[in-house]
Amino acid sequence: MPPIFRLLLAGMILIAAGQGVGHAAARSADKDAPGAAPVDTALIVSVDVSGSVDQGRFALQMDGIAKALEDPEVIAAMLSGPRASMMFTMVEWSERVATAIPWTRIASRDDAFAVAARVRRTQRPAGEFTCVAHMMRYVSDLILPTLPVKAERVVMDVSGDGVDNCDEDPATARMRDALTATGMTINGLPINEGDPNEPLGGGAFRAPGRPFQPRTFAPKILEPWYRKYVIGGAGAFLLPAKGYGDFDRAIKEKFALEISAAPAVHAHFAQLGAAGSR
Repeated sequence: MPPIFRLLLAGMILIAAGQGVGHAAARSADKDAPGAAPVDTALIVSVDVSGSVDQGRFALQMDGIAKALEDPEVIAAMLSGPRASMMFTMVEWSERVATAIPWTRIASRDDAFAVAARVRRTQRPAGEFTCVAHMMRYVSDLILPTLPVKAERVVMDVSGDGVDNCDEDPATARMRDALTATGMTINGLPINEGDPNEPLGGGAFRAPGRPFQPRTFAPKILEPWYRKYVIGGAGAFLLPAKGYGDFDRAIKEKFALEISAAPAVHAHFAQLGAAGSR
């Protein structure tokens, strides 16, 4: 992990340890009124399960997400805010979108490990297309309205290995803008298989049920496409993975930054977002 992340996360661990006694009472109160207490962060983990994601790649994603939830630094980040809790949900998407794990409160190490176990048990659904705009509409219509508590921050983490091949770019951008208008931050984890500077495909797209259609733009490179059409909101940033074998490293670092309520991390968010907009 880069030194800047280690310094930030070390501070979070100390914060979480110092707040443990005070937040124990709050967590006890939560049990008396489930779902009533607000949280620091609501995190939507949005996972690509299109045709390029075979069973092996799917397993690497699920194991990486589970390991991140079990990591002491990530757990410290979860518990570092004034409410010492967060909400977690996971969405799987291709041309179909489904909620793999509904909104679940994480307010302790045991909670985090329980969600990690559910992630590992998740089955890969059938899917062929990379439909980012479809996924964002699903989140807008069915995920945000069902968030059961107030959250100080709502963050969506989008991971995938390709550009939208269901809709042209303006549809993805419109849905991204609609979500960020609610105050959500959308961060990207592009999974680079091969040279990230090489164009993806031949510049065509095929929406479900239609023949290949010529795109009205040049073939896309994954990271710039994520930067231009996917990420958005306050402090939004990209943290790429160098292939599926690097996914667990990337998702761990990304979760720790996204979940943290520490002011130093928020400042780092802003710097990452400013750099990404250039």
